[in-house]
Amino acid sequence: MKYSKRIWLLLLMAFIPLLASAQKLEKQIDSLLGGVFKDKNGPGAAFLVAKNGKPIYRKAFGRANVELDVDLKPDHVFQLGSMTKQFTAVAILQLAEQGKLKLNIPISNYIPDYPGGNKITIHHLLTHTSGIKDFTKMKSLNSIAQKDLSPKEMVDFFKNEPVDFAPGEQFDYNNSGYVVLGYIIELVSGETYENYIQKHIFDKAGMSHSRYASDVAVINKRAYGYRKKGEVYFNKPNISFSIPFSSGALMSTVDDMLLWQNALNQNLLLKASTANLAFTTYKLNNGEEFTYGYGWHLKAINGVPTREHGGSVFGFKTMGVYIPSKDIYVIGLSNCECNSPTQVTKDIATLVLANGL
Repeated sequence: MKYSKRIWLLLLMAFIPLLASAQKLEKQIDSLLGGVFKDKNGPGAAFLVAKNGKPIYRKAFGRANVELDVDLKPDHVFQLGSMTKQFTAVAILQLAEQGKLKLNIPISNYIPDYPGGNKITIHHLLTHTSGIKDFTKMKSLNSIAQKDLSPKEMVDFFKNEPVDFAPGEQFDYNNSGYVVLGYIIELVSGETYENYIQKHIFDKAGMSHSRYASDVAVINKRAYGYRKKGEVYFNKPNISFSIPFSSGALMSTVDDMLLWQNALNQNLLLKASTANLAFTTYKLNNGEEFTYGYGWHLKAINGVPTREHGGSVFGFKTMGVYIPSKDIYVIGLSNCECNSPTQVTKDIATLVLANGL
């Protein structure tokens, strides 16, 4: 009995500093987020911090629906914007792993009539080095913003625009490239992009609250999107989600995004060797290295390598940071264009590192 009590005492003594550290970190994160999301009656954000695949912080701030005074909760569903690109990249790698496509052959093998497609590879599309025109920079975008287009029609919208540079010459973040990738996923798999992602990623990872975006479907626990002019909030404008498509049309929760990160870590979706292609830095034609893999920015916090990506779509802004060496994941989802979580998500990751976790 005495021995047993001694063991319990030692365990308690070891646990108390950990508890104190966790409480300190929680207060620090609360303070950070409280300084950004000050308006409790306006739209806000949900945040989750995980260590070794388990949540250590999970809170939401502000309103999910301003008109109805519905508070945001961590399980609300947000539009992801360009974080969608991670899923598109992994889908492409799954098809490559199955031998259904190759990353370094011309896209003309899949889209024969694509102008200059004999010089552009899937690798170029994944790494934003293709040089094709980004449709979000085209003045004519407003003419189609609310039209429901097929993937082919969406690709046809920008494919004849003059290229900005020769493939592989520069890195220039490009939404069009990821739309082309989504079209190729459909051509190669024989499934719609929406169905492919649902079946081969969301279902496999257990992401039961994630889906392709819709403004008309009844979505349980949907967070509504807003923008702000001066001191006044407005509902986000409507767009057809066939426009952002595979570059920015998915929805998820902070909990599901942790399941996504864990699925990647556990090789549930890809072999480790294949997944590593997404987390490798590549070089331009002149040998210059750039800090983007396939669907992730590859950066660092205080010298510690990170995998990062944000997103922005009407009414929403998002940001995720993963620190592989420490298995730390920080995800922030905001339902207002006025509340970018980009910097505060990085700040939280920095805090977690500083606390020795």
